Amino acid sequence: MTFNSALSVAGIILLSIAGSLCQLDVCGRAPLSNRIVGGKNATAGVWPWQVSIHLSFLGTDYGHFCGGTLINKDWVLSAAHCFQWFNASYTVMYFGRLNQSGSNPYETNRTASRNINHPNFTISNLDNDIALIQLSSSVTFSDYIKPVCLAAAGSVFGGGTESWVTGWGKLQSGGTQLPDTLQEVMIPVVNNSACANAYKGIRNITSNMICAGLLNQGGKDSCQGDSGGPMLSKKGSLWIQSGVVSFGQGCADPKYPGVYSRVSQYQDWIKSYTGSNLPGFVEFNTDIQYSTMTTTTTTTTTTTATATATTTATSNSNFRSVPKLLLFNLSLISFSLFLFS
Repeated sequence: MTFNSALSVAGIILLSIAGSLCQLDVCGRAPLSNRIVGGKNATAGVWPWQVSIHLSFLGTDYGHFCGGTLINKDWVLSAAHCFQWFNASYTVMYFGRLNQSGSNPYETNRTASRNINHPNFTISNLDNDIALIQLSSSVTFSDYIKPVCLAAAGSVFGGGTESWVTGWGKLQSGGTQLPDTLQEVMIPVVNNSACANAYKGIRNITSNMICAGLLNQGGKDSCQGDSGGPMLSKKGSLWIQSGVVSFGQGCADPKYPGVYSRVSQYQDWIKSYTGSNLPGFVEFNTDIQYSTMTTTTTTTTTTTATATATTTATSNSNFRSVPKLLLFNLSLISFSLFLFS
C-alpha cells in the first residue's frame, strides 16, 4: 500500500468515526424535559425524537396512523407492520409536533423517499417488526427536534427496568377516543420468560422482542395508534430506545404485557442503511429482576399495535395501528386495494 493510499484509507476511517461521534453528541438529549409522569399529556420538547406518521394522498391528509423516532437527520425508525398496507411514499412525517390539531410552532415535516421493512418480517408471526424510513430531505435539529439514542448490541433491559412509551394512540382498549396531545406513560420491562408464559398458545415471543407492562395490575400500556413509536429508558442524561411498539393483547390488560421489537438486535441492519451518518448506539445494561414480574396464562387470541396513556383494560386486540385505519373513508380503502393489488 502506498503512503497516499494509506492516508486515504485513514481519512475514510476517521470520517466514519467522526460521523458516529457527532451523532452521539446530540442523540437522546431532551433539553426541555422536566419530570415525566405516566399516562398524561406530554409538553413541547420533552420527546424531541417523536415522529407522527400521517397518511397523505392527492393533497389530502388522512391523519396520524403510526409513530416513529428520528434516529439521524435523514432516517426514521418505525414498525414494519405500519407499511404492510401503505407505502411510505404516501406518508408525511411530522417532527416537533405536540398536538394533532391547532398550532405546533416548532414543527416541520418531510415526505419519505422509501421505506425498508426488515427482510425477515412476516405479518403472520410479527417477528422482526421493524422498519426504516428514509426522508426526502434532511431535517435540522433544534431543542424540539433531535435524534434518539438507540440501544447498542448486547444491551440488557432486565425485568423491572423503568421504561417510557409515547404516542397518540387510543386512550382505552376497544374505544375510539384518540388524544390530541402526545401522551407519555411509564411502565416496567417484563422479562421474556414471563412474557412468553403470558402469550403461550397465542403468540411466540422471540429474542427479537422485549415486553413491558404492569402484569397482574394493568392500567398502563401502549394501544392502537402507537405502533412504530418508541419505548425508552434513561441512562444518565441520555434517553435510549429499547423497543419499537409492535403488538399486544388488548391494551393495559393485566394478563398481557405490550410487545416491542428489541432495538439492540438490529444494530448491524440499521447501520447497513444509514452509512456514515450513523445513529448514536449506546449500550444499556441492567439485570434487575423483580419478583413481582410474574404472569398467569389465559385464553383469547389476536394482536394489537400500541398507543400510550393510562387506560382501563377491556376487549380483545389487533395491530395497534390498524384500528385507526378503519376510521378512514371507503374511498381510501378502495385506493389502498388499488395500490397493493
